[in-house]
Amino acid sequence: MVHRKTGALALMAALLMSTSAIAQDKRVVTWNADYDPIPLAAAEAMIADFEAANPEIDVQITNFDHEAYKNAIRNFLTADPPDLANWYAANRMRPFVEAGLFADISDLWASEGLTDALASSLPSMTIDGKQWGIPYTYYQWGIYFNRDAYAAAGIEAPGEAGVTWEQFLANCETFKAAGIDCLTTSSLEQWPVAGVFDYLSLRTNGYQFHSDLAAGKISWTSPEARAVFAEFAKLQPYVSEGHAAIKWQDAAALLVQGKAAHFVMGNFAVGVFKEGGMTNDNLGFMVFPEITAGVARAEEAPTDTTHLTSGAKNPDDAKKFLAYMASAEAQTKWNAAVGQLPTNKNASVDAADPFLSAGFEALSTATGGIAQFWDRDADAEYAKAGMDAFQQFLVQPDQLEAILERLEQTRLRLYPQ
Repeated sequence: MVHRKTGALALMAALLMSTSAIAQDKRVVTWNADYDPIPLAAAEAMIADFEAANPEIDVQITNFDHEAYKNAIRNFLTADPPDLANWYAANRMRPFVEAGLFADISDLWASEGLTDALASSLPSMTIDGKQWGIPYTYYQWGIYFNRDAYAAAGIEAPGEAGVTWEQFLANCETFKAAGIDCLTTSSLEQWPVAGVFDYLSLRTNGYQFHSDLAAGKISWTSPEARAVFAEFAKLQPYVSEGHAAIKWQDAAALLVQGKAAHFVMGNFAVGVFKEGGMTNDNLGFMVFPEITAGVARAEEAPTDTTHLTSGAKNPDDAKKFLAYMASAEAQTKWNAAVGQLPTNKNASVDAADPFLSAGFEALSTATGGIAQFWDRDADAEYAKAGMDAFQQFLVQPDQLEAILERLEQTRLRLYPQ
């Protein structure tokens, strides 16, 4: 059963629904979500499949628009919680975990073998050694590249194994000599540059460092943080000079036109590249190169999650539905419908789509963990301070000391020691 609620009345309607719409002949599981039309249809199909196998259970989903949901979630989790609620992984779920609003489902992870099947998502779903939800869909970030630009510069295009960091930087110098930007991005829209910083951080110091940095636990003036900016400084001279004046779609156009060789971006951009005229023949994908030898490879993959609430009225059946949501069968079907990637490594993706296939392989084998992107991993004010800094560094790398000092002052203000 699907209820669609939007706007200011969404919370009141959801609270009334939770007490007045309970079916008399079935056990009810209530689920609050914030889906767009395509994923909502996928959710309806998943509910139908689950109910067909469990006819004694009625899953009732109440769907909010995104902004109404973000405004309402803490209220409804406190006042009259549904059994299940959608949210996000890692530091984005931490406030609800620490407030006691999400329930520990470590027993479900253990009984369903999810620590293996969802291994790449385990770090981002774990707080204090316990698991707090089910990740069911994500999409990869990485480096998209133009094979024609490689040919124009006389460089052999990367194979499946990608390139080393040293080779990447050497290629950047060759691209520069050929009049081709090695890396395009947009710092006008700060989030694309945050993606670049995230990968430099993950590859230099690893997932736990990056997660702790985003959580305000690590000083920006520490040797480890400085090491990230040292790698950033190596890349900075090869970024498109006009990055501060263009949007990400304009940066994508530079890649499409062969004026730039690489773009650190999420898989959602593939459609834009192809609308511009690129094909599977000249568009390539590779994971971001290793920087510090031995650091386990972590990837950037914003992850959508569903959580059992601590106030669930029917936790047993809700956990049964979560187990189905975590399964390879359900995740294969869901993600085929929405064009994203399953978190269950035993699921499958469309083999005819080389970018989904490459992304699925990259994420399923990421033993270092899955990061959620800077503005999901960090609280809003801290995230903005970080993105301001990344943007400034790309324009003014000589201002590093002032940038780090400002970031550190912000950290100490937001996270008093």
